[in-house]
Amino acid sequence: VLSFIIFICYIASPAPSFMMAPLLEFLLALFLFFAYASKLNEKFKGLYWPLMDFLRCVTAAIIYFAISIAAVSKYNDGASKAAGVFGFIATIVYAIDFYVTFNDLVTFHKQGSSDSPEGHKSEDEDSDSDS
Repeated sequence: VLSFIIFICYIASPAPSFMMAPLLEFLLALFLFFAYASKLNEKFKGLYWPLMDFLRCVTAAIIYFAISIAAVSKYNDGASKAAGVFGFIATIVYAIDFYVTFNDLVTFHKQGSSDSPEGHKSEDEDSDSDS
């Protein structure tokens, strides 16, 4: 929603060159939302969906921060200032999402690495008992 609001603000401002980033982020977020809603993440197991979401959050936070600084400092109209303020809010939201997603990835990675040695251990024991 914030990406769409920022996109509308940039359309109304004299800084139309900044409108591509919120539009792409909005479309990417919409795609990932529908992918999770339609359970595409369960159908396409080859893609690591949490990592894609993590990278989207990181890049969005960085890009929104950069274009918000540029919009607030370079342009004096109300729409650019509003887009910059909403961009800073979006930066905070994406940074929080980045933090939460990172913690989920670390937890998932720790669970995966702790499970794998036990799985190899039981396979080794099974092969020893077969001999």
